[in-house]
Amino acid sequence: MADKPNLVVLYCDDLGYGDLGCYGSDAILTPHLDALASDGVRFTNWYSNSPVCSPSRAALLTGRYPNRAGVPRILAGKRGTPGLPASERTLASHLRDDGYRTALFGKWHLGVAEEHRPNAHGFDEFFGFLAGCVDYYSHIFYWQQARGVDPVHDLWHNDREVWYNGRYFTELVTEKAVDFIERGSDQPFFVYVPYSAPHYPMHAPKAYLDRYPDLPPDRRIMAAMISAVDDGVGAIVKALKDAGEYENTMIFFSSDNGPSRETRNWLDGNEDLYYGGTAGIFRGHKASLFDGGMREPGILAMPGTIAAEQTIDTPCAMFDLFPTFCEAAGVGMIECELDGRSVLDLVTQGAAGPHEQLFWEYGPDQLAVREGPWKLVLNAREDDVENSPVVHLANLDQDPGERTNLADDDPSTTARLTEAVQAWRQSDAGLLPDERA
Repeated sequence: MADKPNLVVLYCDDLGYGDLGCYGSDAILTPHLDALASDGVRFTNWYSNSPVCSPSRAALLTGRYPNRAGVPRILAGKRGTPGLPASERTLASHLRDDGYRTALFGKWHLGVAEEHRPNAHGFDEFFGFLAGCVDYYSHIFYWQQARGVDPVHDLWHNDREVWYNGRYFTELVTEKAVDFIERGSDQPFFVYVPYSAPHYPMHAPKAYLDRYPDLPPDRRIMAAMISAVDDGVGAIVKALKDAGEYENTMIFFSSDNGPSRETRNWLDGNEDLYYGGTAGIFRGHKASLFDGGMREPGILAMPGTIAAEQTIDTPCAMFDLFPTFCEAAGVGMIECELDGRSVLDLVTQGAAGPHEQLFWEYGPDQLAVREGPWKLVLNAREDDVENSPVVHLANLDQDPGERTNLADDDPSTTARLTEAVQAWRQSDAGLLPDERA
């Protein structure tokens, strides 16, 4: 066993807050994730730093707001696409410099050009795909395929393209992560396991579909995809236990953003599709700054260090993981400015929350801020709500679903939070890359 703790991130893609048993689902079975939550902390106010894929992943790996990290929007997946700037030091880079083995198994979505790939950002080993989504069996870049463009295969082991045609991607990811753990080493390790599930395309093996014979088709496939991830989490935890490393490993689980509720069927250009995820009681979905697009399941466990059976309501965000893992590993902070704050004292000593305010930006011109129970969204937009208000204020203690707009009822809070989020938008953390001097 290494002297320093191992660090593991288990990540989903487009997972809804209401799609795990430990977060209230009575339809989807997630016993392994439920057990992991019981072994540590279940956060009920854990936020992504963006309602879409690439920016939220950039915040997770850099500890910085997406705009400051240089990834404010979803990145394209064509070969040669740039991504996370070389100047950004990731958690993997930081830990590797301190003697950690580092590996990524799953989805990257932070740049396809060689100089922006995982191996250039601190990962010793990479197996997975570089774009935003792939067919789960052929591993072809799905957007290209759906739009009728010549298909582009997207599966890699480090810088070498590899083929596993017919293998279900979720199971491949689990297999590679378990193998990495079983190989063992005297070095501590950092393993990032970003599953692509339950992001579309909606694919699942029959064995998982058969667990849900009574659900409607869209919900059934979603449930099957999440169960495959849950089984993967169980296999990874078992590998850690078999290696005698479970109690020496800090494990974090979450998702990049909320469920993908609607998208366009590019095959015929005129059909809206519904995917079977749910944000539970929360309003909004992927690409929305309402909580349904950003509030995520958040689980943090390390038996013996973090007390079991905890539920923490304090607002925290994805960029807090970087400093939390560094503090747990006894690794000093990097020189560049982090926006995230460690939650280690919060989960081990009941300390105060790390943030007075949290901010979001998602174009065009959408802004949001959370302060205590208050949540303000500027230029609020939601595909399924006509005439969305320009300014939306909610008290989340009283109205967690953000159904009632209090902007006109509480003009002083509205004005104060509007000023705060607009000031943040003009700060180094909120400026877009092309707006910087």
